[in-house]
Amino acid sequence: MASTTGIAPPGAATPGTGPEAPPAPASLKVVPARHHARWAAAVTVIVLAAQFAHGLATNPVWEWGVFSDYVLSETIVQAVWVTLQLTAYATVLGFLLGTVLAFMRLSRSPVLQTVAWTYIWIFRSIPMIVQLVFWFNLSALYEELGFGIPFGPVFWSVDSNSIIGTMGAAVIGLTLHQAAYAAEIVRGGVIAVDHGQLEAAAALGIPRLRQIRRIVLPQAMRAILPTAGNEIIGLLKGTSVVYVMSIGELFYQTQVIYGRNGRVIPLLLVATAWYVVLTSLLSVAQYYVERHYARGADRTPPPTPVQRARRFLRGLRAAAARPVVPLEPLGDRR
Repeated sequence: MASTTGIAPPGAATPGTGPEAPPAPASLKVVPARHHARWAAAVTVIVLAAQFAHGLATNPVWEWGVFSDYVLSETIVQAVWVTLQLTAYATVLGFLLGTVLAFMRLSRSPVLQTVAWTYIWIFRSIPMIVQLVFWFNLSALYEELGFGIPFGPVFWSVDSNSIIGTMGAAVIGLTLHQAAYAAEIVRGGVIAVDHGQLEAAAALGIPRLRQIRRIVLPQAMRAILPTAGNEIIGLLKGTSVVYVMSIGELFYQTQVIYGRNGRVIPLLLVATAWYVVLTSLLSVAQYYVERHYARGADRTPPPTPVQRARRFLRGLRAAAARPVVPLEPLGDRR
């Protein structure tokens, strides 16, 4: 109850003596945060990118005319096809062999574990170019390859050069090299699956092979795919090493061409452009495969770039079809 004597109640602040009241929110001036370093970095990057693009367009050493003459030439396209063949063969065979090696390492047999570990250790220790040269000269070590009883008579034999040509030696070298890395990728994905999944499947009486094929591997793919995608892209670029075997893949053919005409820079640019295109296509494929195997973990995956583009176009069409309401003059409003 307010006092009528003019004396402030106990605890009340008197004018001029108590703490000042905080200012009203409407009287505060809102000052946005200023990111000077961020803007300076962005401007620097834009200037450097513009300078690089200007150099690409104006520097005559790039010889864009020579680039356009060779980028879609028949020789280069055939070399790209050879590169894709080497990548496909080594990827499929390497990951098949790597999967077998991964489960050998995960088995309870000490013999299988030792063999798989030794294989991975050896083939990860030897550079790829050394392995390719070794398989290319296999006929110097084994002139004939035969089939028969171990440590006994040979029933059938054939010349090693006739069964393993240059392309075959390249595929064998790339496959064996790739299998060592694929084995560790697959093993890491399998280990990432909760062991309780296998225990539950065993309790239901599901056979061991079906457990691996229908339960373990589909869940392990989410952990396998990112690393496997990077490994396949690295293999695509690593096929350029087979130039030591005189196989007509992309890098070797560009070397042959610029060795004849002396146009080193534009021919290297041709190879670079094709590697960028092929790597980009593999990256797109990896994105959609990862999205496919993420369905069980993410019920509402984010939209793909194509879906975002379609949504943006639908928004533009809706905005264009929306009728424009004219504004009324201020004097006509009541």
